[in-house]
Amino acid sequence: MAKPAETRTAGRKSAPKASRSAAETEKIRAALAARRDELRAEYDQTLSEITELQRDRLTDSAGDDQADTGTKTFEREQEISLANSILERITQVERALERLDEGSYGWCERCGNPIPVERLAAFPSATLCVSCKQLEERR
Repeated sequence: MAKPAETRTAGRKSAPKASRSAAETEKIRAALAARRDELRAEYDQTLSEITELQRDRLTDSAGDDQADTGTKTFEREQEISLANSILERITQVERALERLDEGSYGWCERCGNPIPVERLAAFPSATLCVSCKQLEERR
């Protein structure tokens, strides 16, 4: 099985990378930066709401039974999970910006083939082409 891994690595190194114009690169960078800023604002808002809800729960917990406590815990965990999801998306966008700087944006990290423009339009921080992503999801 060492042979396929070597083939993939070799394929990645030899894949010719078409260069983008500076205008295209800046347009992509601006779109990614705008998305990152939007996500950061959403994350900050979510943290603010979680903090406010926590304060409300602490002052409104007198007389709670086990079901009330369990419900509040479940809701808090869902809110934290949502905040973590937003943080993960921020990380993905920042990684896409790094790849843009490195010149590897738009190229599959696994096989080295170009990621279709349609995929990048739908999911700008994509790191895998459709085929490699499908393989990953089957595992």
